Amino acid sequence: MMDKRLPDRRDCIIRELIDRRAQETPDKPFVLFSPDEGWTYGTLREKVRSWAAAFQAQGVKQGDMVVCWLPNGKTLLRAMLALNYIGAVYVPVNIGYRGALLAHVIANSGGRLLVTHASLVDRLDGLALGQLRKAIVFGGEHSAPAGLETVAGEVMDAAGETPAALQTPLQPWDTLTVIYTSGTTGPSKGVLMSSLQVYANYIPNGQATAQDRTLITLPMFHVAGAGAVWSALMRGGSVAVTESFKTHRFWDTVRAFQVTHTTLLGVMMSFLLKEPPSDRDRDHTLRRAMSVPLSNQHADFTARFGVDIYTGYNMTEISTPLFVGPNPAKLGTCGRLRPGIEARIVDENDCELPDGETGELILRADMPYAMSHGYHGDAQATARAWRNGWFHTGDALRRDADGDYYFVDRIKDAIRRRGENVSSFEVEKELLAHPAVRDAAVVGVPSEHGEDEILAVLCLVPGQSLDFVALVEFLQPRMAHFMVPRYFKVVEDLPRTPTNKVIKQRIREEGMDAQCWDRETAGLRLRRDASIPR
Repeated sequence: MMDKRLPDRRDCIIRELIDRRAQETPDKPFVLFSPDEGWTYGTLREKVRSWAAAFQAQGVKQGDMVVCWLPNGKTLLRAMLALNYIGAVYVPVNIGYRGALLAHVIANSGGRLLVTHASLVDRLDGLALGQLRKAIVFGGEHSAPAGLETVAGEVMDAAGETPAALQTPLQPWDTLTVIYTSGTTGPSKGVLMSSLQVYANYIPNGQATAQDRTLITLPMFHVAGAGAVWSALMRGGSVAVTESFKTHRFWDTVRAFQVTHTTLLGVMMSFLLKEPPSDRDRDHTLRRAMSVPLSNQHADFTARFGVDIYTGYNMTEISTPLFVGPNPAKLGTCGRLRPGIEARIVDENDCELPDGETGELILRADMPYAMSHGYHGDAQATARAWRNGWFHTGDALRRDADGDYYFVDRIKDAIRRRGENVSSFEVEKELLAHPAVRDAAVVGVPSEHGEDEILAVLCLVPGQSLDFVALVEFLQPRMAHFMVPRYFKVVEDLPRTPTNKVIKQRIREEGMDAQCWDRETAGLRLRRDASIPR
């Protein structure tokens, strides 16, 4: 008998969902690539089955790892779902990767087949490519790297439309995909994900429905991009696929595609709020957005644009264990535990801490495979993450007496300044509240007194200038004196991964330079308010 904690296989296995939706709602739109071009569920099944047969003709078998190195679009989506259909494992690669990191991901995957674009092939020259033997290349002329057979993408349209039968039935716990972490501080780890994890990640919160169209602006080598496609299949909804998030085009894209739902990661909400007001601010179809992390300006966003905001806490290895919405009343919250998840806030020895204290968040789920079943080819990293029977997130959080959780920082990004712990995340939120600041990153830099000083690296809103003294005065009433950065620097852009994560290690390595403004040299030495007793 099937475990009652698991969903029906027809609700979570991608092959069965593609067949089922095509039978039940063949004429319903599933995906739009432009306002005038897309596929219905019926067309989707035809496209997927054709390429499923083509992959099999190229030697792909059930359980094989297949590396996909492509930008968002028709080719990547069709390849991803065709591989899912025959039980092969979709292994997407960040299109920003080069050199040693690219070689690491390809070798770690163990894939023998690569699906890619001609514009990327030259990056493979001179790299050790592990077991990779063949590449299917779309997009025109290319030169084949030594030792790698390449075939033109047209081969995918020459194999017929009927894939061979599966060797064994697909199971909800089979590996669906390997998603590689961003690798901001070290080699990327390949996160093993099942169909059950995707289901647990998106379906329990009930945020989007079969009537929703989700705008995908995040890359489909990221769990939020690929997951939006899979979850739309699970719900029976639809998606609009774009290559990336563009602030100045966002609302026009929403209108053109008639989008009702999307995800706004990082500073996307801040970017949109800092666009000039328009008489079309509410002339759109967007009704719900998932904001991670929750901006302190989310109420302003709802008031201006009429969009309900939800938030939560997630990472590639887990399945949205914390969730809240619409329009959370508590600033900074990342939600409460959803059903089926246990959580603890613990110290360095995994001993549980009381409410109000900050420690590492550790998690476990009651449904099998609701979280990642390990790191591909890295048993030691898997053991470290899952020690003592709990998944260790590496994130510092705190919980209040009502059961609401608050993200404090990545543990590796926490700053220790003159005996005080400082959350870079909290400082960044207040910097972003300044109208001239478009983007911000805060890191610790060496201090002559030991421990850390705080460096804030800022990007400005176009056309704006910034007076650092006025900025310090803006920050003082908003945070403790020891949290106000000592050093400030303005740059054109922050170093980011294509998944929009700031590469803080690079900022730390660059450290101090002549561009940095030192408020203490300028005579601004902040002290604790003497009226408050210790």
